[in-house]
Amino acid sequence: MGVVREEGANLAINGGRPVRKTMLPYGHQEIGEDDIQAVVEVLRSDFLTTGPRVAEFEQAFAKFVCACWAVAVSSGTAALHAAMYAIGIKPGDEVIVPAITFAATGNCVVFQGGTPVFADVDPDALLLDPSLVEAKITPRTKAIIAVDYTGQPCDYDALRAICDRHGLLLVADACHALGGRYKGHAVGSLADLSTFSFHPVKHMTTGEGGMITTDDAEVVRRLRLFRNHGVTNGYRQREDRGSWFYEMVDLGYNYRLTDFQCALGMSQLQKLPGFVKRRQQIARCYNETLLGLPGLEPLMVRPEVDHAYHLYVVQLVLEKLKGSRAEIFAALRAEGIGVNVHYIPLHLHPFYRQRFGTKSGECPVSEAAYQRILSLPIFPAMTDTDARNVIEAVRKVLKAYAL
Repeated sequence: MGVVREEGANLAINGGRPVRKTMLPYGHQEIGEDDIQAVVEVLRSDFLTTGPRVAEFEQAFAKFVCACWAVAVSSGTAALHAAMYAIGIKPGDEVIVPAITFAATGNCVVFQGGTPVFADVDPDALLLDPSLVEAKITPRTKAIIAVDYTGQPCDYDALRAICDRHGLLLVADACHALGGRYKGHAVGSLADLSTFSFHPVKHMTTGEGGMITTDDAEVVRRLRLFRNHGVTNGYRQREDRGSWFYEMVDLGYNYRLTDFQCALGMSQLQKLPGFVKRRQQIARCYNETLLGLPGLEPLMVRPEVDHAYHLYVVQLVLEKLKGSRAEIFAALRAEGIGVNVHYIPLHLHPFYRQRFGTKSGECPVSEAAYQRILSLPIFPAMTDTDARNVIEAVRKVLKAYAL
């Protein structure tokens, strides 16, 4: 990095004393003794997988998000892949996805032989911009995947209206937004299918794991088939019937979630409202202290949503700073603050450039935002002291790099 002015002499990256001695990660799971005991109980039972805890977890989760059904799978990526299978995506089909998202959102379309078509985001919240979606629709378009980036629900009224006009299906990549709401309606009940992740940095965890929610019984049938090799019934069902017979009727995967993971999920689900509340408290603390700080702008939160805050993302106002995002990133990491970047625009990754011919300039808002965004630490186990450390470090670094 370049030489920082005298005001930055105390930065840890220049040899000064860091705000923290240990690194504070951007996200982390919270596991209690009750979670551990729930897993141990299943480990001592007859069924480690394909057992009764799977259905129990699915039913409890569906109730929590106000959906008719939930289908558990092995990861958030598996949830997205299964959703694309369930709605019949095949070679030649197109699915519109936002440019700012994790790779799995586009990859799930490619897994089925389809083509992801990248649409830009709005500059304030970095959510899929409905005003830009319609121009991306062609006769080959079959669905839109709305990504609830950072935990803020998309504009589902506008996206639903577009889908209705063009006969498209609406899929929510709600992996960031469990526990959030849009106009009073729970995330998980807003789209034709909604997908969730239970990775350790998400709102609740099963280690790895995912879920799809829907009100469509035929979709549920296809999801269950797909997660179990395309086989019509599972081991437990055959045992209950005293039968050995099964048939593989389509090509599926082993995307099952184990019973001990579902036991952990059931235990975590009971804590989920508290987890979300704590994330929102930390976000309010950041909002109150960082809003208006020169060189930094938090993302806009729309008044009609309850934000679930999987991530707390800010945009650097680089025109007011003497330094790049990379330099600010490195300086904050040196202070013990585990900032991250979510995400490199998906269409700029080498795979998509080479396979689909995507290129710079296709989604200018996403590309400009990528140069400025930083994710600050936010997770339920963070203490008030942790949050103050983040604020102190951000102020310290921005002051040093201020023009």
